[in-house]
Amino acid sequence: MRISLRDVSLFRHAPPAYTMTLMPRGDLFPEIGPFETGYLPLSGGHVMYWEQVGNPNGRPVLFLHGGPGAGAGAVHRRFFDPGFWRVVIFDQRGAGRSRPLGSLARNTTPDLVEDIETLRHHLAIDRWLLFGGSWGSTLALAYAQAHPTRIVGAVLRGIFLGRQQEVEWFLYGTAAIFPDAHAAFAGFLPEAERGDLLGNYLRRLIDPDPAVHGPAARAWSVYEGSCSTLLPSPETVASFAQDRTALGLARIEAYYFAHDLFLPPGGLLAHMDQIAHIPAEIVQGRYDMVCPARTAFDLAAAWPAARLSVVPDAGHSALEPGIRRALITAVERFRNGR
Repeated sequence: MRISLRDVSLFRHAPPAYTMTLMPRGDLFPEIGPFETGYLPLSGGHVMYWEQVGNPNGRPVLFLHGGPGAGAGAVHRRFFDPGFWRVVIFDQRGAGRSRPLGSLARNTTPDLVEDIETLRHHLAIDRWLLFGGSWGSTLALAYAQAHPTRIVGAVLRGIFLGRQQEVEWFLYGTAAIFPDAHAAFAGFLPEAERGDLLGNYLRRLIDPDPAVHGPAARAWSVYEGSCSTLLPSPETVASFAQDRTALGLARIEAYYFAHDLFLPPGGLLAHMDQIAHIPAEIVQGRYDMVCPARTAFDLAAAWPAARLSVVPDAGHSALEPGIRRALITAVERFRNGR
């Protein structure tokens, strides 16, 4: 593909390998159940739900869900050929089937990184491929930078680096594209509180009364779901509106946002030298309004071993047709030696 001068200007250095993803029709692998599940005690009173899917003797790949706090679902098992991959999926602290739901105690990015290592040791895995989107890409980078010798590569989607401008975009910037969804999100709060959406949502989300945190969680989560696809998707919004999903996602996400995502000084880009040699596939929807494409370009520019693929007709969701095809293709590249 020819890269325009406008695209090149996004890079601080020479551009990484870059492709425009235009692939034949394809879909997810068939539905499959886990061959093993369990609950793993963690620090701070947390208990992690985990499962393994596919080939018990296959090549290990770790799925990292978004949010933080969204949890994983059965559909996430279907990005991987079950005859080849040993797929490890878990719900992060406070999310999904992990317990207690929505807990903020001892819930930070370093804690999650430690949890991944705890799970790796528990499953006796030496090294694995990382697969994560949105917040899952953030956690994948944090883990990889902390434990680079345990990583064979990464497939990342909808890149989020946790920078202040990215959080501000989510809270306020999307009004330029989704004014109706943003109006509902901001309008949940009294007018006098709309100047600090994060602080005033968080105050409600951490309230112990379900009558207070429940509606706030649904409003936050529905807003995110409404902005996640290129075209309106009632099914996506409905899944975000479910009480269990909404509480984990909204409470933990707002808490992390309020604490700069618990990332190291200088952020993730300042530590890319730790993993610059590790191969990666970056998949980005051109019209991603939750994690805009500029962030993926910034990451690719700092990662010499990464290949960036932009899907021209997609937004943020991993389940949009172009995104899921690109992700499956990226995983298959690692299967075939990239």
